Amino acid sequence: MKFVSIIMGSKSDYDIMKSCSDTLEAFGVHYELIISSAHRSPERTANYIAEAEKKGAKVFIAAAGMAAHLAGVLASKTVKPVIGVPMSASALSGIDALLSTVQMPAGMPVATVAIGKAGAINSAYLAMQMLALEDEELAIKLKEDRIAKAKKVESDSLEIETIL
Repeated sequence: MKFVSIIMGSKSDYDIMKSCSDTLEAFGVHYELIISSAHRSPERTANYIAEAEKKGAKVFIAAAGMAAHLAGVLASKTVKPVIGVPMSASALSGIDALLSTVQMPAGMPVATVAIGKAGAINSAYLAMQMLALEDEELAIKLKEDRIAKAKKVESDSLEIETIL
């Protein structure tokens, strides 16, 4: 069964990354969510990637803060798409994680999204867009979601216009 693999560097990332799993659930997309660290449990991380691929993982999402090497480690172990979600876990408010995640060597890409909750949600959307390349039903759901978002903007605008 195809699924999205979400790997968090630590338990403290869960409150933010729940937005990612909630978004996938809302669209009926299967996922696994685990904790594994590029620094504290590198063997676990490498073993999990191999097992996840055998089970049908199509996209990997890596959430990590500070040095944030998790997404890069994933990218070095798989040719499946890797999406990095920088987490705000230091005095630098996630800028350190952003730079660690986005700055990859040529030929080792990590698609990097925003820091924190917006990034967590966008990582789910990006993963679903990748899956939708071969899943027309999911593509339709994503298009319908875009239409609903546009209608919400119009509705909100009308509401504000009537107040003014």
